[in-house]
Amino acid sequence: MQQAANMAATYEANRSICKYVHSTSRGHEAIQIAAGMQLKPWDYVSPYYRDDSMLLAMGFTPYELMLQLLAKRDDPASGGRSYYSHPSSLDPEKPVIPHQSSATGMQVIPATGMAQGIKYLEKTGSSLLKTGPKGELPVVVCSLGDGSVTEGEVSEAWQSAILWELPIIYLIQDNEWGISASSQETRVMDAYEYAAGFKGMERMRVDGSDFEECYHAMSAAISYVRQERKPMVVHACVPLLGHHTSGVRKEWYRTEEDLALHAEKDPLPHLRQRLLEAGISEKDVLSIESDTPKYINLEFDRAKEAFEPTADTINDHIFAPPAVTTEKGDRVPINGNKVMMVDAALHAIEEILQQFPEAIFFGQDVGRRLGGVFREAATLAEKFGDDRVYNTAIQEAYIVGSTAGLSAVGVKPIVEIQFADYIYPGFNQLVTEISKSCYLSNGKFPIQTLVRVPIGAYGGGGPYHSGSIESTLLTIKGIKVVYPSNAADMKGLMKAAFLDPNPVVMLEHKGLYWSKVPGTQGAINIEPAADYVLPLGKGRVVQQAHPRDLKKGDTVCIITYGMGVYWAQAAAAQFPGQVEIIDLRSLFPLDEELIFATVQKHGKCLVLTEEQLNNSFAEALAGRIQRACFKSLDAPVFTLGAMDLPAVPINTILENAMLPNPDKVAKALKELLSF
Repeated sequence: MQQAANMAATYEANRSICKYVHSTSRGHEAIQIAAGMQLKPWDYVSPYYRDDSMLLAMGFTPYELMLQLLAKRDDPASGGRSYYSHPSSLDPEKPVIPHQSSATGMQVIPATGMAQGIKYLEKTGSSLLKTGPKGELPVVVCSLGDGSVTEGEVSEAWQSAILWELPIIYLIQDNEWGISASSQETRVMDAYEYAAGFKGMERMRVDGSDFEECYHAMSAAISYVRQERKPMVVHACVPLLGHHTSGVRKEWYRTEEDLALHAEKDPLPHLRQRLLEAGISEKDVLSIESDTPKYINLEFDRAKEAFEPTADTINDHIFAPPAVTTEKGDRVPINGNKVMMVDAALHAIEEILQQFPEAIFFGQDVGRRLGGVFREAATLAEKFGDDRVYNTAIQEAYIVGSTAGLSAVGVKPIVEIQFADYIYPGFNQLVTEISKSCYLSNGKFPIQTLVRVPIGAYGGGGPYHSGSIESTLLTIKGIKVVYPSNAADMKGLMKAAFLDPNPVVMLEHKGLYWSKVPGTQGAINIEPAADYVLPLGKGRVVQQAHPRDLKKGDTVCIITYGMGVYWAQAAAAQFPGQVEIIDLRSLFPLDEELIFATVQKHGKCLVLTEEQLNNSFAEALAGRIQRACFKSLDAPVFTLGAMDLPAVPINTILENAMLPNPDKVAKALKELLSF
């Protein structure tokens, strides 16, 4: 506790050196230390940005924490990339700490995902389950401030934790402030009272400034969860003695009376008095009080002199190296049977579940009764059991975000968002937690997750079941996005996406699932063998131009994907030999080598998409082509997509008017070829 207090004082006294924003645990030390001291190396923790005392109690040194404070090269958590007290650790002598963001409350879903994964490993007797030397089972501790409990994602996580009886402790540190907003302004109940509404959630309230009380409370909570394997809320009332952050000063918004009231609850003098009452000599206490500042100053001086990261490391650890880099296996096996895209996906998941016992598949309605609203998961629960293939509530944030925690404990999740239009509640998790984990943990925590998303318009699906989201997804750095257009690519990409140690979103066009849309019979292929994998980032030449027309300079190429492949083929029939078609298959990583070589060969290019065109991925790609291939172009790079409307109308006449079609593509080709 003296170390934490002196670290905070040192940072405050050296504000010009401690220039990066940071928070400290002043006032919160007692509950944090009580928790950190009792966690074991086989446990899992999600601390939050004020938890430096907890980290000290778990065994991190002041020097290690200061390296992150000053964003130094050897910061063991992030290599100088993230804020102070944003740990990530695989140290075998400490609890596992995956990366988490600063976003308040967001860590609750990934942390609950860890507990979900632990529960699965327990049930299956997996060797991946970490246990103590006597078989002690792990617990998860998720730390958060009371102000963040108002986040909807906390409710999603708590519902799941209770429903599935997950071994997790939600440690809530309530200092009655959310930056400058007081508890009276922002809530009608605290977290302890709120938890009462979650049937089956055990709860405990503790004076977070009393170390002894905190120690006994955390001992009881950890013992309960370790033995009973059920969730629990520990609500600790604590004073806030420091600033919200170094950049948001307490004196800006708190009164002298409020500061004095909190100072009365300072856990440090209270602990000092209890030590003396317990028989610790005044001399020993004074020795600690005199030696600790010297030690902290020495460590701070060391950290100041530590090396800065070098600029050439800026691109390290954006992704973990992919598992599949070349096309392998039998794409067209002898005596193979033709399958539709939906069945190719179903069979790919079935083969994955057969081969990888750590793989699970969950989402809305994918469980036993229905097997997916498109029957894309039919029979899987019957074959593999309800522990591996199961329904969730309508909780897109939980479906997406829990995969971060599942991945951290060694489970390999496949999840589904029922329609692309409904992925947006999951964007918090996808952007804030999942996409940044590998990079900000310096490569320690890539998140292996496959997120399946049915997408696209056809047959009057209407404004909330027909949307395209690829441009929005592609603004997120740190995820991969694939978009197959046929059954063979679906299966090969599905396998490679699952094996990839990074997060992959697979967009699956509903109109191609069964090839019900006229002209899409080409999506039905002979099913590849079980060993077939197709690397992400490799496009495919769907149709070549005739060498005769190419020699005359009378050709054009279409760069497209998804349903666009079939619009392009239908339109190209009107221009025999003059059109080359590229199916991107993967939108990120993107096969720029194939794209640019194809455009340079033809000099004329149309980028075709189903999305609304303005500010889209297609327009961005056209700009890159224009720059990279400018000297080879004989015409502007054309783009064609859906009309720029807020939604896809349900009436099929209006839907068809909005979308591209072969006639619109043919009109664009005719204009391009006229240059």
